Amino acid sequence: MPLALYALTVGAFGIGVTEFVMTGLLVPIAADLDVSIASTGLLVSGYAMGAAVGAPALTALSRQLPRKMVLALLMLIFTVGNAACALAPSYPLLMAARVVTSLAHRTYLGVGSVVATHMVPSQKKASAVATMFAGLTLANIVGVPGGTWLAGALGWRATLTQ
Repeated sequence: MPLALYALTVGAFGIGVTEFVMTGLLVPIAADLDVSIASTGLLVSGYAMGAAVGAPALTALSRQLPRKMVLALLMLIFTVGNAACALAPSYPLLMAARVVTSLAHRTYLGVGSVVATHMVPSQKKASAVATMFAGLTLANIVGVPGGTWLAGALGWRATLTQ
């Protein structure tokens, strides 16, 4: 498999960790931002809503651009959104940053899948997509527990900057 395919896998890993690690950060975020745990749970829903809305909108807006440029722009949105999450001084700003971060989620996975299939011969297309999506699987197996551990050791904001 081409090395660039593994870059897509790393991107999928980062997206997966960002989506799911919040479940392990609810208590420290609630304590730090002085909100209820139930309110911090809405950060998961806010991300999901942003991803659901962002995919069709960003896909439509970016369809004329080169796919590699789209992937780079999506990762820029994702990175800036995560940095804003880590720096958010209040719950409303954290929620807004989570929604911004999520906008890139599904569009990255869709465009990345198409790019992955164009990197390999036709008989390896399914394997290429599976390799990219292995990043999401690893995010749940390694990234979420690791991010939760990191939050316990260095604070929840450290998890969102990694």
